[in-house]
Amino acid sequence: MANWDEQDAYCTQARDFQDARRVCETLGIPLHRVSFAAQYRERVFAHFLEEYAAGRTPNPDVLCNREVKFGLALDYMRRLGAAWLATGHYARIEHGPGTPRLLKARDLGKDQSYFLHAVDPRRLERVLFPVGELRKAEVRRLAHEAGLAVHDKPDSTGICFIGERPFREFLGRYLALQPGPIETADGHLVGEHRGLALYTLGQRSGLGVGGRAGRAAAPWYVAAKDERRNALIVVQEHDHPRLLSREFLIEEAHWLADPREQPGEPVRDDESNDSGEGVACMVKTRYRQTDQACRIRDLGARRWHVVLDTPARAVTPGQYAVFYREELCLGGGVIAARAPREPERLCSLSNLSVEVT
Repeated sequence: MANWDEQDAYCTQARDFQDARRVCETLGIPLHRVSFAAQYRERVFAHFLEEYAAGRTPNPDVLCNREVKFGLALDYMRRLGAAWLATGHYARIEHGPGTPRLLKARDLGKDQSYFLHAVDPRRLERVLFPVGELRKAEVRRLAHEAGLAVHDKPDSTGICFIGERPFREFLGRYLALQPGPIETADGHLVGEHRGLALYTLGQRSGLGVGGRAGRAAAPWYVAAKDERRNALIVVQEHDHPRLLSREFLIEEAHWLADPREQPGEPVRDDESNDSGEGVACMVKTRYRQTDQACRIRDLGARRWHVVLDTPARAVTPGQYAVFYREELCLGGGVIAARAPREPERLCSLSNLSVEVT
């Protein structure tokens, strides 16, 4: 399956095809090759650019799974007459009466349920994740014993279509990047950024802000983006109040399992109540983050209000918040807005009076 149509030194598509060919020859199974590059640009990449242009930080791997791997590829599989689609995702599916349940992988260090939460649950009915019960080292051992040449192939990294290419250079080909001021939270100029789209909340490296007279000799972190003034706001404390959020809003919520119907604490979902009542569960606001306890309330129109038990660092608009109850993935949504933990600016997201960064 080819999803990107630009061949350059950073693209591994040709090498990946040859690896797949050798595996199929070893196993004695047919190999089909198909390109979804045009659809990928339309359904995934266009949204990726729109989000960055709007000052948000998207995660295209989630859309790639929903639109391409378990959308276009699954339809293609059915046209070929196949009964099941098996992929190498580190996750588990529990098949049985009713809708399939998406579960975390046994190897939590490799778990990819975060990237699968937006897939239509009906699409998972004919899907298998055979490595979901295994640890990566065991998968490599089995591949070696089976004589597969890819048993020691390095893990893939980077965004699905970009790979390990220089991100700034890549993004600059598609977006008009306008330099602007880098300012402290109290309005002092400390540098110049190359374009707001190139930075994300909590980022430390690549700011080009060195030591400043009268300032502590400590690292700088991105705390906010002021789109109106094209200014990047930075702070020096790793856990500065402007980097911490206890509540945020998600939109485009998609549920694999309705959190209100899962076992747990009684639910009081009264929108007029701001006391923290709601559905208790766990959440990740970014991949590889430790699950955090929270309560969520349905605001209607696929929007939910999330209140964390403990403030989280760098909750980033455009990223996905994915919810769990133990090993069960409930679903998730796009982080739309956050409330920085500052007494003079912290406000009720329930009333939709928020700082959007």
